[in-house]
Amino acid sequence: MVKVVAINASPRQGRGHTGMTLAPFLEGLQDEGATVDLFYASKLKVKPCSCGHFYCWYQTPGECVYKDSMTALYDAVTKAQILVVGSPVYSPAPGDLQNILNRFVPLLEPMLEFRHGRTRARLREDVQLEKVVLVAGTGWWEKENANLLRHVIEEFAENASITFSGALVRPHIYAMQTDQGVTEDGKRVLSAIRQGGRELIRIGGFKQETLDDISRPLLPREDYEEYLG
Repeated sequence: MVKVVAINASPRQGRGHTGMTLAPFLEGLQDEGATVDLFYASKLKVKPCSCGHFYCWYQTPGECVYKDSMTALYDAVTKAQILVVGSPVYSPAPGDLQNILNRFVPLLEPMLEFRHGRTRARLREDVQLEKVVLVAGTGWWEKENANLLRHVIEEFAENASITFSGALVRPHIYAMQTDQGVTEDGKRVLSAIRQGGRELIRIGGFKQETLDDISRPLLPREDYEEYLG
């Protein structure tokens, strides 16, 4: 059975747009038999990393000097095969998520190596993590405005020698809802996101048509510009 750890990085936790888009993706994973352990970044209260001293590599290998709520996340991630990061698009990411990513250093071996012209690390032998996925929603018009966040998650995966399986990005996410609730177009997007969860388990990634359905325009750009004005 595939084990998944998901992190909802939104300060609004499950009540915001991140929760709206992350939920069907996790349901898609569960449709295919995966188990999901969901964490809310703003609930974890993670201290900033002070890894300039690298205690977790040399003094206490594999163990962070801080005994805070990251301990539960370490335990879950060590046993999981897939890490799902759900996040709104900030510059580049919410502060709680950045703290969490920085605190993953204890999961890495205290040695570096060159691979494909870049200096990289590897996960410790007891860490089963194989894949990382990003589920991102942004109020910006273009999905490309999520590229910086995507780059952060992709580099995190590459540095740890984990497969980055892709990003599901929903631009101008506000157009999915009205005061009456989720629109019909919004429901189609949520359905495509759930399909993406199924595909990750079935084929290890996402079909292009699924990604296109998730990020397709929901209103003319002119209407979006008028909304901004």
